[in-house]
Amino acid sequence: MKRTNIYLGEAQADALDELARARGTPRAELIRQLVDREIGGLGVADLEADLAAIRESFGVLRDEELDFGRGPDERSRHLDRLANQ
Repeated sequence: MKRTNIYLGEAQADALDELARARGTPRAELIRQLVDREIGGLGVADLEADLAAIRESFGVLRDEELDFGRGPDERSRHLDRLANQ
């Protein structure tokens, strides 16, 4: 972890403190969560690894006989009724 200092407006600091109290978390942890949410949280290395895994998975089931066994459900019956009105 790397230490950093930031300047917040009084209203910003008050709002952060209020939210931190409501969540039962320290202000610093709340700031880290907000920063992670804004920048994606995972980082570029994790994103690249995820994309590589997705690319490598394409076609792995192409030789498998798949039967998902999905028949008509309530939604499709409802849509059929609407179409036939």
